[in-house]
Amino acid sequence: MRSLLNNTTISRSRLACAHGFTLLEVLIAMAILALALPILLGLRNWDLNLHSKAGDITAATLLAQEKLIEAELSPVFPLGETSGAFQNPPLGYQVLGDTENRAEKYHWKRIVTTTPLPSVREVKIQILWEDGAANEQLEVSTYVFAPPTEF
Repeated sequence: MRSLLNNTTISRSRLACAHGFTLLEVLIAMAILALALPILLGLRNWDLNLHSKAGDITAATLLAQEKLIEAELSPVFPLGETSGAFQNPPLGYQVLGDTENRAEKYHWKRIVTTTPLPSVREVKIQILWEDGAANEQLEVSTYVFAPPTEF
């Protein structure tokens, strides 16, 4: 009989504990959620911003490569600075559609300078674009052989 009473007491104490969470436990869980959710949402927004910046840098890199190829294929390398927008299709590009607004967000600047070697020029290509309130820039450079024009 004693063992039956002990089993009944144990099962009653288990039932008393299995009813649910206390108010304190629920409040602590809500406080943890209130702290964690804004942080997680902020990380998501930061991730979207990084994704957008990566797309801009990739596009600027491809446009800079295009301008570098144009500079390398040019027969003359006038010293100084030239700039413009990406309106015309690149050399050797087959026009399949409208190319009028192909990269309207981006602008380029080419700076050709001398080097200590008289027949070598440094060509810097800067790709500029606006990202919200900030002005972003990507710069690449190369060296080209410019044969002397004087004989």
